[in-house]
Amino acid sequence: MAASQPVANAPAAPAVAEPLEVVAARRGRPAIRVMPHHLALAAVLALSAVLNTYRLSQNGYANIFYSAGIKSMLRSLHNFLFVSFDPGGLVMVDKPPLGLWVQAASAKLFGFSPMSLLLPEAIAGVLAVALLYRTLVGRFGRVAALAGALALAVFPSFVAVSRDNVLDPLLILLMILACAAGLRAVETGRWRYLLLCAAFIGLAFNTKTLAAYLVIPGIALAYVLCAPGSIPRRGMQLLAAGALMIAVSFSWITFVDLTPASARPYVGGSTNNSELGLTFEYNGFGRVGGQTGGPGRIPIGTGALVRLLPARQPHGQLHPGATGPAALAAPHHYATVLNGRARNPIPFGGPPRPLRLFGTQLGDQGSWILPFALIGLVAASLVVLPGKRRSLGERASTRASHSPSERDPRVAGLLVLGGWFVVEAAILSLSKGIVHPYYISALAPGAAAMAGAGLVAFIELSKRDRWDWRRLLAPAAIIATVAAQLVLLHREHYMQWFVPILVIGALAGVVALLTSRRFASLAISLTFGLLLIAPAAYAATTWLAPVEGTFPAAGPHQAIGAGGVGVKGSSLRRDRALLEYLRGHHPTSRWVVLSDASDTAAPLILLGYNAGALAGYSGTDPALDGPGLARLVARREVRYVVLGGVFSTRGGNAATAAVVRACKIVPPPRWGGVALAYHSLVLFDCAGRARALASA
Repeated sequence: MAASQPVANAPAAPAVAEPLEVVAARRGRPAIRVMPHHLALAAVLALSAVLNTYRLSQNGYANIFYSAGIKSMLRSLHNFLFVSFDPGGLVMVDKPPLGLWVQAASAKLFGFSPMSLLLPEAIAGVLAVALLYRTLVGRFGRVAALAGALALAVFPSFVAVSRDNVLDPLLILLMILACAAGLRAVETGRWRYLLLCAAFIGLAFNTKTLAAYLVIPGIALAYVLCAPGSIPRRGMQLLAAGALMIAVSFSWITFVDLTPASARPYVGGSTNNSELGLTFEYNGFGRVGGQTGGPGRIPIGTGALVRLLPARQPHGQLHPGATGPAALAAPHHYATVLNGRARNPIPFGGPPRPLRLFGTQLGDQGSWILPFALIGLVAASLVVLPGKRRSLGERASTRASHSPSERDPRVAGLLVLGGWFVVEAAILSLSKGIVHPYYISALAPGAAAMAGAGLVAFIELSKRDRWDWRRLLAPAAIIATVAAQLVLLHREHYMQWFVPILVIGALAGVVALLTSRRFASLAISLTFGLLLIAPAAYAATTWLAPVEGTFPAAGPHQAIGAGGVGVKGSSLRRDRALLEYLRGHHPTSRWVVLSDASDTAAPLILLGYNAGALAGYSGTDPALDGPGLARLVARREVRYVVLGGVFSTRGGNAATAAVVRACKIVPPPRWGGVALAYHSLVLFDCAGRARALASA
């Protein structure tokens, strides 16, 4: 194949587009025409919108940690600026502010409700699909763009996070925007596009920190190799863009760390009350190298878990003056499955290994089309790159830029989008720290883009000589993808009726590819559509029940959430009883109650009370010690502390230990608690115990 021969439906080189009105006037046709690809794109976007929004309200407040933080942020500008988790401003949410600010703005405009928090992420998901199409169409053509947009729209984990109020949909949208601006910068060499790319990366960083930087290698490499201008000029442009990116990325972090600790909430998730430390440790390199709270490194302790022994009194009442922890019973092992659903969500992605993305923890969330995307990347590279080696080498050795007709936009597209795909896959596969299954949603745009680019590359390669080995790449991609889907369908006990259809349809496509060059284009396109049926159906299972807010996942057997304020049944009745007791027993104004961990306090905040967490999200942050809590008690800013709950086994902090030693237990029968349930809550009254807390 000649170096200039284009992939099907892709331009051989970028052309300077004439205004639509000029083209229309010359051709004597209306300026706006509805073409088949417009209708196809509208259908893809409609599908994405339906997947993301149908029965969305059943999810309630979804991730109640973030939702409670939004409600607290609406209480004051101080809380908003510092993304305080609690209304009293004790501890911050452990993420940067941009995604939370967007949800807070929606709640301010439309009122605080589940839908005002969930819709921004659902809309961001649809916009990401549209933007991926727009990014692909100018580099690989309409067929690739439509295929990539459709693959992204039905990516199960991407749909799951788009139905939650986690921050990943906005992160993904901003990263696609950065890639789109970076590609325009590569194609034009203009400063404004490169600086816009840097700004988008900085905004993505302010959504989920270092995860945003995974697009940088591909963008930087594409700019170095493909952008017009001399090497010194390109280097200077990249340095300037890098400076802007750093400035945008660290602007809020600098603001927080320069604010005196006494004038702001504690930085949740950190060990040193520093946003910079949180960024590079817990939310940064700890995710790659391993960290406390990750697989095999969850701390165990008794500093916030209090088990009460039944007192030998009538009706099992406890002595009102009882203090201190009692013996801990052996943990109760929950049933694995409840009503066909996992009793507990999958928190981690399994041990690091090359095939981790296909494992039991991650595979069903996003590996349905990964073989097609991987082989598609290889095929697209074989089509595009061989003819560019000489031109790239020449460009590296000259100061003069090539004209637009001499540059192939597909090369930069592969480097930017393919680079993102490869880097993301490597990080997800090999990281030793906290990798939640829904993190695979960030792999969706790169995988979808390479599936689309690979599709048109397979079409082009199918037209080669019958004995050209590269014609075998398309059948290999189909067979490998079908094999992966068969494993996933069997493992998840899902859509077994579809297996014969998938196998027969795929075999027919392979036979058509190998025997007929005339119908190869139609065969590969129809087969690709067949390969998207199972992931689309799997993504639609998110409609069946409320999403698990902390670990959103698609699948008919995945754990589900409670909807509403995140707790249901006896737990909700317990929380309401606790609040009713506190309201009638002289609560303080700043905090009605403090818990050890945020997940215990979040439902109380969503129910309308000033609750807080004195040890942050996981119940181990050193946000307060005994003397610090003593000062709050002495100032009558807090009186009651409730310990126990889902994170109570992690050991608490110095303040929780001081409460156990110094404060008086309120017998559970008085406020509606259950004394002997595992992870049950234990209420402490610290009124008049400031001196004891300070010395505990």
